[in-house]
Order: sequence, then C-alpha cells, then structure tokens
Amino acid sequence: MMGTVPGATRDLLPAPDASTTGLTTAEAEARRRRGEGNRAVSASSRTYGRILRTNVFNLYNSILFVIGAALLALGRYGDAVISVSIGLLNAVISAVQEIRAKRQLDHLQVLGRSTVVVVRDGRDVELVPEDLVRGDVVRVRPGDQLVVDGPVLEGAVEVDESLLTGESEAQARGPGDDLLSGSQVVGGAGLQLARDVGAASYASRLTTEARSATTDTTPLQHQVAFCVRLVMVVVVLMSGAILLQAALEGFTLVRVVQTAAVLSGLVPYGLFFLIVLAYTAGAVTSSRRGALVQRVNAVESVSNVDVVCTDKTGTLTTGRLTVDEVVALDGHEAHEVEVALGSLARSTEAANLTTTALAAGLPGTALPVVEVVPFSSVLRWSAVRTDEVTWVLGAPEALVPALAPTGDASGLDEQVAARTAQGLRVLLLARSVEPAAGVRDAEGRAVLPALEPWGLVALADELRPDVPETVARLRDEGIALKVLSGDDPGTVGALATRAGLPDVRPVHAGDLDRLDDTELDALVAGGSVFGRVAPEQKERVVLSLRRQGRYVAMVGDGVNDARALKAAQVGVAMRSGSAVARDVADIVLTDDTLAALVPARREGRRIITGIAVSTQVFLTRVATQALIIVTVTMIGLGFPYSPAQTGLTLFTVGLPTIFLTAWARPAEPDRHLLLDLARFVLPAAVLTAGFAVAAYTFLYTTITRGFDDPGIRDRLVTEFSRYTGLTYGVDADFVPAAATLGAQTGLSTFVSMASILLILFLEPPARVFAAWTRPSPDKRPVVLVVVLLAGLITALVVPTLHTYFGLTRPAGVVYEIAVPLLVAWFLALGAAYRFRVMDRLLGLAGLGGTPENP
Repeated sequence: MMGTVPGATRDLLPAPDASTTGLTTAEAEARRRRGEGNRAVSASSRTYGRILRTNVFNLYNSILFVIGAALLALGRYGDAVISVSIGLLNAVISAVQEIRAKRQLDHLQVLGRSTVVVVRDGRDVELVPEDLVRGDVVRVRPGDQLVVDGPVLEGAVEVDESLLTGESEAQARGPGDDLLSGSQVVGGAGLQLARDVGAASYASRLTTEARSATTDTTPLQHQVAFCVRLVMVVVVLMSGAILLQAALEGFTLVRVVQTAAVLSGLVPYGLFFLIVLAYTAGAVTSSRRGALVQRVNAVESVSNVDVVCTDKTGTLTTGRLTVDEVVALDGHEAHEVEVALGSLARSTEAANLTTTALAAGLPGTALPVVEVVPFSSVLRWSAVRTDEVTWVLGAPEALVPALAPTGDASGLDEQVAARTAQGLRVLLLARSVEPAAGVRDAEGRAVLPALEPWGLVALADELRPDVPETVARLRDEGIALKVLSGDDPGTVGALATRAGLPDVRPVHAGDLDRLDDTELDALVAGGSVFGRVAPEQKERVVLSLRRQGRYVAMVGDGVNDARALKAAQVGVAMRSGSAVARDVADIVLTDDTLAALVPARREGRRIITGIAVSTQVFLTRVATQALIIVTVTMIGLGFPYSPAQTGLTLFTVGLPTIFLTAWARPAEPDRHLLLDLARFVLPAAVLTAGFAVAAYTFLYTTITRGFDDPGIRDRLVTEFSRYTGLTYGVDADFVPAAATLGAQTGLSTFVSMASILLILFLEPPARVFAAWTRPSPDKRPVVLVVVLLAGLITALVVPTLHTYFGLTRPAGVVYEIAVPLLVAWFLALGAAYRFRVMDRLLGLAGLGGTPENP
C-alpha cells in the first residue's frame, strides 16, 4: 500500500527519554561520546580516493601502464614515460571533472542545509542536524525537513513523504505515530523524539543500500574497448612472429628494442586521450547548461537514451498547488467566494500546501480567529470560527452530510466528478448556518455544524513552467516518456495530459507484483503513465525496459527513486531533491528542469560523432602500419619504421582527430559502429599499405642498385654516411641500412600525406570528394588539411626536423614516386568507397549499418 514505509526493529528508549523537557547538555554530550550522535552516512559516496581509483585503473590506463612497464624493461625509458604519462594524464583530466562535480554538489548541499530546534535543558536550542543525539526532543514546524526517525510526543503534524514513498498526499501523524527522516512537515506542529539517528535512520539506511558501485559501460566505450583488445591481440601476435623470425636470422638487442618501440606505437594512445578529453569537454559544456555530470561517460551515455522514466512530484511538478478554478454555489458571487477562501487560508494556525496555494492565488485578509480546527487526513476538513461567522473547507464528501436541507447543492456531485476526472483536487467551501456556530463539542472533539455551500475550489499540481515544451522536444527527438508516480493513476494521467503526453492510459501498479517478467514487459511497453508505484516497482519497470533493448534515463528527486536511478543506464536527479538521489545519479539537473536533458543529449551526440570519426582515423593508421610491417618483414626488406618516424603521427593523426572531434556535429549514434568502422578502415588500410609497400620496395631496390652504379655511388655514399653513422666498404650493413633509411623516408612521406588527405573522405568539402559520406557544410577541415600538409612539408625540408623524425633530406626520386602514387591511391580509395567494393567482396551488404549514401 502506498504511503507506508518499511521500518526496522528498534530498541525502545527508556521512559524518561519520552519527556517533553528534553535532555540536559551533559546528557547529550555523554550520548555523543557513546556514539549516539546524528552522524549520517556521507552525502556523497564519491570520495576523492574512490574517484581517483576509478579513473586511474580503468581498462585504457591499465593497458598503457602495462606497455610502459614492458618498455621500461627493454630500456626504452623515454617511450615508457610517454605511455605512463598519457595514462596518468587521462586519469587526471577525468578525475578533475568528477571532483569538480562532487565539490559543486557538496557546496549545494551545504547551502541547502537547515538547522533544527531541539529542547535542551528545558529550553529551545537551534542546532545543525549533526549535533542531535539519540533521545533528543525535536520541535517540528511547517517547512522543516525531518532529519531523524521517531514518534510524535506531542501535537499533530502533516508530513509530505513523497521523497520516501512517491505519495504526494500529506499524511497526518499524531502522538505515538512515527515520523521518518527525509519527510517534509507541511502542516501542524509538535514534538518528536529522536529515536533513530545517524546511520540507523531510514534515509541513511536507504543511502547505504543505494551505494553499490554499478557504472554501466556505454555503447561507445564497449565498442572502442573491443577495438583496443583486437589491436592488442594483433600487436602481440605480430611481435611474436617478427621476433621469432629475427631469432632464426640472428638478431641484436638494438633491433629487438627498436621493433618493440615501433610495435608499441600501434597502440592507439591518442584515442584513449581523445576520448577522455572529449568526455570532459562535453561534461563542462553540459554543466554550463544546467546538467552537472558526475561521471564523465554519462555525457556519451545520455546521447543513446530513447526512453525517459520520470517521477511526477518534484520533477514534472514543483511540489506546490495552484488554484485552477473557483466555482460559486447557491447564488453567491465568485468574488465573494474567492475572498472567503483567501481569508480562511490566511487565518489558519499552521499553513499547508492547500492554504499556501489559496493565499497565494486569491484575495483576502486574516480574520480575528476565535477557534480553529486544523486540517487532518482523518477529518478531511478544517474550520475557522470568528465572532461573526464559521468557515469550513474540506473534501466535498466529508461536508455534504452536514449541508442544511435549505441550501442549494443541486448538481454538486456532477461538478465535483467532472473536475476530479481532470486530475484536480476539489474542495468545498461552506459557511455555518448559525453565524457563530462552534466546531467542537463539550469534550473538545471537532464536529461539523449545519452548513450552507458557498463554492468549490479546484486545485492543480503546479507543472514546472518548461515541462510541456520539454515533453514536446523529447517527442521530437524520438524519446518516449513514461511517468512513474506514487499518486492515484487518474491524477497522474490528467497531469501527464496537461504536460503534453499523447494517448494517456493510466495503469494502476497494484497488480504489477503478480506479473511475471514477460507479462510485465508487455504492460510496460504499452503504458506511459503508472500510478501507485512503489519504489521497488520503479526499479522493475526500468529493468523491464532494459530487457526490451531500450536505453533508459531515470529522472527522480526522492529517496524512493534511488534504486531506479541505479538500475537505469543514466540516472538523473534534481538539485532540489534528496541527497541520496543526487548522490547515486550520473547527472544532476542544477536548475531543476528537464529541459537541460535535451542539450545534454545533443552534446553527447556531437561527442559520439567526433569520437567515431577519430576512431576511424586512428584505426586506419594502426591497420595500415600493421599491414606494412608484416608485408615488408615477409619480403625481407628490412624493417619499415624506426621509433623516431612514428612521431609523424602527431601531424597525421593526433592534431586532426582533436580538431575533428571539436568540430563534430550532432548525429544519431551509429548502431553498427563496428561494422561501419570495418567498411571504412579495411579499404583505406589495404590500399594505403599496398601503395606504401610498393613505394618502399621500389626505393629500397633502387637505392641498393645505385651502389652498383659508379655514376651515383659516391653521391649515395656521401649522403647516407651522415645518416647511418656507418662507413662504406668497412661496415657490411652500410648498403642495407642506407636502402632501408631511404625507403623509410619515401614510405613515411607517402603514408603521412595519405593520412592527411583521408580527412577529405570523412569531411568532403564538395561532391567530387563525397565517396564515403555526404558533403560537409563545414569547410574548416579543408583548411586543416592545407595547414597539416604545409606543416608536414616543413618537417621534411627543415634539416633539424627531418633528422629528428629519422628521415633523410628531400630527394627527387622520393617525390617522383610518392606524388603519382598518392594520386592513384586517392582515386582508387574513392572508387572503393563509392562502389562499396568491400561490401561486395566480404558480403557485408546485408548486415546493415551502411554509410550515408553520397
């Protein structure tokens, strides 16, 4: 049944503790020393240590650290430092963003922390919640949020337990009834005994329960991790094969170290760094737009969301009521009824949600009160008596029996039913027939006098102002919305209709527990509004959607939403909600508006697009380099790369991917990313490696034969002596070393230029280049290509730079080969993409996920 909260077996306090005089200061201090203070579970489970551990020892960084250790063992100290440094830099960037989010949330909590009033030494004392102890007597008033569990000792209060149960109706609590931490006092006043404090309180127990560390891997992370593992397997197999071949031929430690350094370069370090950088930049951007990201991968995860589950109270609504309509009855004027309602609301002793709404929305003045009956869920009415009149306001069905026969109440039932069907809360205002009739009997019990009807007032849950527009935008984005509330299904359905949900058919959650998973899945798939939903049922609904392949964001603000927030792929909490909800959420909406989800989702889609494009560039480079190494090694023409030459990837891969990611445009996530990566990478790698090996082989054999030509031998000897450090005619390895170095220069020149021109296939500036995808409206990539080519040529021409990269100075033969091959390569790759050659050869056409048709 909604509105009830499971409790734990508790030891009762000794009888003296139930005294309303409270504890003495000495008694309170003694209890604090015994560990009975109100030190609750930390508001933020994301400690600094846990944030650092999570970010330092993830999959990507662990790979980098292992590679660094291997390079260190081989004596490649510089490469080892680079590998470890990239891993640490990744960890620092991610951790700084998450620590920033943690500190911002902790700051919000401190700002929102209120004080409590306790009875100490027989007088009222104002304390922070942490200074309470077990056995304290707490004075509770309207507006207070309860911070401990315990019974009412004196008085009567109404509490809003929506953060705990989802039930928005206020619950009446009298002497002996339990008040639970996390509830809000909305009416009445009294004293509460602090029986369960700190970790023993209900809110703290729920906080502990919600602390399981479950972080979903996003689709992109999963796919990139697969690619990384595949690359690592290829690197290990290649390393074993090449080293085995070298062992059979006889090898030196220098060759082993150089080979290991080049092969370690196949690991896409930059991709790891780029993903972290993109996530962090997206988190910063989203935070500026009202969506504070606590876990950086949530930036990407939110872009995949196709269904949003949301609570009603506090998320779709503000938690307040508004006056929707005032209807005059029995011949009275509407203005008279409005003034009477406003005056009654201003005259009550303890304000509640109803009187606050009436006072805010209607005219009136406070009356000189003689007698008051506060509203309670038992009576379902309240009354104010002055010397001249008695006003009563309550549920129509509670007041109708007291209506005098002379009053005209015709059509009252129909009017009430019509407005209730719209999800409105309808109250009847009546006045006593006798001008100063009392509202209590001789024993002080509340009684209704004979009444005459004056009017009806219809109250509505106040929608957040931006909710209808946000719901429409979510629908336009293809996102389904499902409302899960503890309120009556009809009320929730009416509010959902006001919010703009189409085809609302409310479902009562009372029968959900009797359904198996298959039956539940069918019900959840067809329903959009669910009422009387218990906290554990919210979790079942979320898990049901996940079983159906949906990507779920759960939006909530209460303790009762914590389990569902953890179960969803993306947990979203409201800033004004409970600390528990904020703690377990991946994203916190700092402006308390669902509207922040839409730009956050678009930012995530922009990042996904950028990372997907960058992954294509990285994997093409890895696959091309791997194919070149295997092919050249197999034909026995030396080793095609030196460690220094791999530094050219800064121009060909590093800088391009940073800019391409920053300039990316939002697009729907590619559901077949791995397949489309294969479609792009395989043709590019095979053709680039094929042309590169041809250039390498031609130059290697040409230079080798040149030493047999007396006409150019001296020039070759002079040229290569300064690069190889060897002496012609003395060192037997001079010719192979010279041929290898010259061939490496041509190969690196060709591959570097091809890698830069590859950008034109990913971001085609015009239709002539649109072989892989549609022409891009953004012309900045073309400028990037020009700048990178200029930078590459500068590196080849300037002696200091080409020596640093392990290349020879520019030679005519290199460009005579590289440039024509580059043109042929560009035309061949364009044809391969345009005519889907890889799809035809491998039979990929029927597997889905084809690139955009140019």
